Amino acid sequence: MCGRYTLITDLSIIEDTFHVQDVDVDYRPGNNISPGQLITAIINENKIRMVTFRWGLIPYWAKDPSIGNNMINARAESVMSKPSFSDAFKSRRCLIIADGFYEWVKLDTKKVPYHFSLKSGEAFGFAGLYETWMSPENKPVRTCTIITTNPNDLIKPIHDRMPVIVPKDKETLWIDPAVTDQRALTSILKPYPAEEMKITEGFLPAP
Repeated sequence: MCGRYTLITDLSIIEDTFHVQDVDVDYRPGNNISPGQLITAIINENKIRMVTFRWGLIPYWAKDPSIGNNMINARAESVMSKPSFSDAFKSRRCLIIADGFYEWVKLDTKKVPYHFSLKSGEAFGFAGLYETWMSPENKPVRTCTIITTNPNDLIKPIHDRMPVIVPKDKETLWIDPAVTDQRALTSILKPYPAEEMKITEGFLPAP
């Protein structure tokens, strides 16, 4: 799973990296971003927009918003068929912006965090899905989830899952709501190459 990640990259660099055309976000960098927080994502709504979602997807048909607590991740193997995610997979795909993520190893009585990032140090996009849920007060609540897949060789000794990192040349395709080719979309949901990533022990310093 992916339950903690980092985003400390400067906002202006993110805008340039992802060719953002419209910014509608309360940007909050963090060295230990957790479920339930407001996070930064990229979507295609006729233009490339940077927006804020709450991490923990609430399906539009949900009666109880607490379901989002259990929807921080979606498995690549079942994302097309699971009712909670299948509608969003068709046309509400996003990039959840990060520059690293954590997994933990239990050593004796304590858990030690390990931070995974790209060797380039660049920000990247997790493959994400998003939904808009209407509250009883008829207010829209926009939420998201991170898709996970099997681990690459760097992560495998630490954890049996990893978040899907969308390759740079597939980002436009992933967020395009007009793309419906399931084979093209699922081909993106693969482990990111281990040789392009690095691992460090411990938490990053706070931004």
